[in-house]
Amino acid sequence: MALSINQRQNTTRHAICGKEKREEMKYLFLIFFMNLLPQYAGKSLRRDDSYPRTFEDIKKEIAGYTDIAEAIIDLAVHGKAQNRSYDRLAVFTDTIGPRLSGSKNLDAAIKYMFSALQEDGLENVHLEPVKVPHWERGEEFAVMLEPRNHSIAILGLGSSVATPPEGITAEVIVVASFDELHKRAQEAKGKIVVYNEPFISYGKTVQYRSQGAVEAAKVGAVASLIRSIAPFSIHSPHTGWQNYQPDVPRIPTACISVEDVEMMSRMSSRGTKIVVHLKMGAKTYPDSPSFNTVAEIVGSKYPEQIAMEGKK
Repeated sequence: MALSINQRQNTTRHAICGKEKREEMKYLFLIFFMNLLPQYAGKSLRRDDSYPRTFEDIKKEIAGYTDIAEAIIDLAVHGKAQNRSYDRLAVFTDTIGPRLSGSKNLDAAIKYMFSALQEDGLENVHLEPVKVPHWERGEEFAVMLEPRNHSIAILGLGSSVATPPEGITAEVIVVASFDELHKRAQEAKGKIVVYNEPFISYGKTVQYRSQGAVEAAKVGAVASLIRSIAPFSIHSPHTGWQNYQPDVPRIPTACISVEDVEMMSRMSSRGTKIVVHLKMGAKTYPDSPSFNTVAEIVGSKYPEQIAMEGKK
């Protein structure tokens, strides 16, 4: 098995205990193998290429690994490896901290993982040169000026442009969807669009983070603030990457906490005027040199076959 690791900003998750953790690991095991299936559709998986394997053949082969999977799960949940993954992740994130693409922390993370993989005895541990985007968040803050003074928890979204040096002060329009934004396009011109999109699932709701600035800019907004893409919050913004379009003006964009968005939504529903001052010092630099970190676990039965797992 070959492992390709190119780290990005991440946070330590809480450990999942007992039955829940066991079930999650089962799902992860199945997902890993199911992801291999499409690439073998209509192809032979036998070493001697004697006959084409059907989907049912592959499912039966996967089922044959049940005992091995159970042994791995038992080792991780109840055995000597209990909590080891969580503890090692905690050390990694505590030691390195946020590791944005192109940052010094990313360089430190790569060196850390390179050494850790060697110490763990994996084979063919090496670094592959690669260019990565280099964006820095810079100094940023947001404050509500009307109807009262309130500091807003904020994190700029990846690749966002900066505000002018003096910042942006504008009235807010709160919308719950792109459809609502388009229906209220005339109202949105010259304002800061605040998205209060309901969380359905990460895969469905993340479109507001990736496309929110573009859709807001299309209707003439001066900035966009996105409700964090998460089911709950502790006044903690949840950031990530977003995308611009070549033919659409680039406006500053950031995520804010669920609590702040819901507060502004309540105010807006009462007809209260909301004014926010936003300042962001984000910068995009030329792509920076970096590395993919690669290691191998050579199989005992079919050492010539390769299964690849990648992590950004």
